[in-house]
Amino acid sequence: MFVSIIMPVLNEAPALTSFLQHHVIPESCELIIVDGGSSDGGLGDLPGRVRVIQSARGRARQMNAGAEAACGEVLFFLHVDSVLPHNWLEFLRQFWHSDKAWGRFDVQLTGSHTWFRVIEFMMNQRSRFSGIATGDQGIFVLRSEFARLSGYADIPLMEDIEISRRLKRVSSPFCISEQLTTSSRRWETYGILRTILLMWRLRLYYFLGVPPEHLARFYK
Repeated sequence: MFVSIIMPVLNEAPALTSFLQHHVIPESCELIIVDGGSSDGGLGDLPGRVRVIQSARGRARQMNAGAEAACGEVLFFLHVDSVLPHNWLEFLRQFWHSDKAWGRFDVQLTGSHTWFRVIEFMMNQRSRFSGIATGDQGIFVLRSEFARLSGYADIPLMEDIEISRRLKRVSSPFCISEQLTTSSRRWETYGILRTILLMWRLRLYYFLGVPPEHLARFYK
């Protein structure tokens, strides 16, 4: 099994530096950083098994470009502000030997506020119940199935939910209870309650059929 970690970035040099300080890319993996036109001074010197490609801006477009350039049988889409558990690759090997086509990790938020424990618990339980994953959870998928489904839809928001819906028709997700840590910076910047209400509102409107292009205006 060879794993391609695909990471879309845009002006995230400090977060990328932090990620590379916390992680060593194993020999059975590659990290593809997909830059959507950063203007924050470049990405600097990168270690082996890490390469940078350029793409049109947009998370879905960047992840599709990364998948096209990838060599792995497993595609692992990851946010730059995530921290992987130390045994993450062993879990992906278990996935590789399963009958599932895709999966995700449980998520843990970095913030210390009690509300973050509630938020992450609800995110993980909702994902188990619904079979829907978000990008914060580190979505991984067999390359063959990703190609067969033509990758992420070219939409500015909800691309993770949209592809989860299509992947559910192939198999239920391989749910890993080990937690992937992701930044709570958005909640901390815009306010916990305000961000929760915004996320609920966006998901409700999306499920009611509001185009993602319209929803993206509220998210920025």
